[in-house]
Amino acid sequence: MRHHAIGGALLAATMLAAGSAQAGGFSRGSADTDILYEPGQFDFRAGVTFVSPSRKITSDGDPGLVGKDYTESYFIPSIAAKVRLFDPLSCAGTYTQAYGGSVNYEGRLLPGKLREEFTVDEFALTCAAKFGMERGNFYVIGGAFVERFDYERVNSVIPGVANANLALDGTDYGYRLGVAYDIPEIAFRTQLLYRSSTSYGADGRFTLPAMGVDAAAFGTGNLPQNLELKIQSGIAPGWLAFGSIKWTDWSVQNQLAVSVPDFPPADSLDVYNWKDGWTVTGGVGHAFNDRISGLASLTWDQGVSTGWDLSSDTWTVALGGSVKDTWGGELRGGVGVSYLTSAEEVFGANAGRAVDSGWAYALNVGYKLSW
Repeated sequence: MRHHAIGGALLAATMLAAGSAQAGGFSRGSADTDILYEPGQFDFRAGVTFVSPSRKITSDGDPGLVGKDYTESYFIPSIAAKVRLFDPLSCAGTYTQAYGGSVNYEGRLLPGKLREEFTVDEFALTCAAKFGMERGNFYVIGGAFVERFDYERVNSVIPGVANANLALDGTDYGYRLGVAYDIPEIAFRTQLLYRSSTSYGADGRFTLPAMGVDAAAFGTGNLPQNLELKIQSGIAPGWLAFGSIKWTDWSVQNQLAVSVPDFPPADSLDVYNWKDGWTVTGGVGHAFNDRISGLASLTWDQGVSTGWDLSSDTWTVALGGSVKDTWGGELRGGVGVSYLTSAEEVFGANAGRAVDSGWAYALNVGYKLSW
């Protein structure tokens, strides 16, 4: 029971990432800290998720954008390696792309944003200390991470003639703290994990080649803290139920401000004024035999828009499976389908812009090894 159920829970974590469709702000991947509960002396997991969203603009002040699908596909990598230093203490190094966003407005007829993309790579070290209880185990979890922020934007100044380019990068640091409790013989585990916020003073260059402008640029913005509660339990031989609820402090991201001191006309302000977001997931996993298991899950991700942008609710259904091979590894994969609800901007420079409902499709593949 324990063997099958824990495998199902780990696969669930993989598929939650596969269903990501960026409803709640700029969220993408989550660090694979669940590897801390693996029973091996050394465990390694790696995977990648491909997400392809599609949503069209139905109303815009620029007629060239009406009917355009402005969303772009992206990949979410995940790598995790855990070492049990001694019986009560394990530590894991992880990498993922925690946040990101990409839009394409090529084809516009009026001056404005053509392309915009940013990614936030997270490198982390997290440890868990285990304390045996009368029944089960209690864990204290803590660690630190470093984020690398990269941002690029192209604006049309004179459509078809002159473009302006902006590139920024920055680094910040944060931490994780949490507690967990498990009863291995019934595959029960609950975990409460906090991830701190980060703030950026990114710098880079602004260029406008048609005017010979090449100047230093500076950007400021915030990325949120979050708190997530996860729970899983065996419910019958070979069956596991799991769920999670996550609060993300997206209200800290009011705006992205860019300043170009030597060329003030290039100063800009992207206003978000988001509210806090909630993500709720539930699902069930089943071990068909000693080698093959699968799961199904449903996720609701609350949109965080307050009328300043197009971040609306998303519903995701995910299906996944895992197969243990004869070399001691485990191959995992799955698919996710997300429904993106329609949205409209009612405030700011783009007031009146609206988008239709749309879909996002995700594919995930990963591999695990234990020693």
